[in-house]
Amino acid sequence: GIAVSQGAKLYIKQLNEEGGINGKQIEIVEYDDKGATADAVNAYERLKSDGVTAVIGAVLTNTTVAVADKTYEDNMPQITASATAASVTVLDPTDENSDIRTNVFRACFIDPFQGEKMAEYAQKLGATKCAVLYDSGNDYAKGVGDAFAAKCAELGIECTVEGYATGDKDFKAQLTNIQAFGAEYIMCPNYLEDVGLIVTQARQQGITAGFLGGDGWSGVSAYASAEDLEGSYFCSGYALGSNKEFEDAYAAEYGEAPKQMFEALGYDAALLMCDAIKGAEEQGLEAGTDEYKQAIIDTMKATDGLQGVTGSFTFDDQNNPIKTASILQLQGGQEVFVENF
Repeated sequence: GIAVSQGAKLYIKQLNEEGGINGKQIEIVEYDDKGATADAVNAYERLKSDGVTAVIGAVLTNTTVAVADKTYEDNMPQITASATAASVTVLDPTDENSDIRTNVFRACFIDPFQGEKMAEYAQKLGATKCAVLYDSGNDYAKGVGDAFAAKCAELGIECTVEGYATGDKDFKAQLTNIQAFGAEYIMCPNYLEDVGLIVTQARQQGITAGFLGGDGWSGVSAYASAEDLEGSYFCSGYALGSNKEFEDAYAAEYGEAPKQMFEALGYDAALLMCDAIKGAEEQGLEAGTDEYKQAIIDTMKATDGLQGVTGSFTFDDQNNPIKTASILQLQGGQEVFVENF
């Protein structure tokens, strides 16, 4: 949460130093939801009492959804930097006719987007046969993995899917099946400890296929050898080192450089919200009124190619950003930025 908060506050400080919006300074009111839904709702009620015009947050999916239930009722503009579940902006993602929370947006991409992007990247790498190996009890892993398999089918890439139970440490059976299938790349959209074990065991079994991953791979070099990880690709919402101006400004403000993608996503969430507030101000509306809030929402929805630190922003019909993903490759134990794709 601190990374997102500091990124957002950096943008707002820079904006205020440049004169703010329409000659007005942006005031930040901040509460810690402690990662708990009840605390998040209480924090939002306090923010309303404080007279806020818009909300940036929350950080986790469960707290963001809890707040979104309330902001939707109030038509309060809201953007999250980091909550990736489809349920943040769609009341029931399993129902194609479900209502959209028209007031809620996000700066990050959603879980299925990562799977689709990595399937497209596998095609770019020349893959004709891929495998997915994921924790079938983990919503994140399953969401990314299933989207990857579905996109492979659409692209004409043969794909086999292997699952395992949360807490499993031995993946020999699944890897044997993947080896027999002849996969050229293995999509492993899991958390770091599992990824390390899977990659290590695959190499021990003589599997030479390349590995692919999602944004959960950041920091994976601590969980498997550089040799075993060499050449693996994964996608992320931001690649450290890809925007020196932002990273230098962040380091100057906080005494240390950004450590992951969340600082940059927080910065972009603030940029998007403040750009939308400019739209309301340009209409001469009174801050805090229902008309003002609606103007913020309408301006955000109409965002078209706004350039942020993590990419260029346009929103789809479910208020998810249409943007590129950063592709990173493990080279000599280092996560090296390859391209925005």
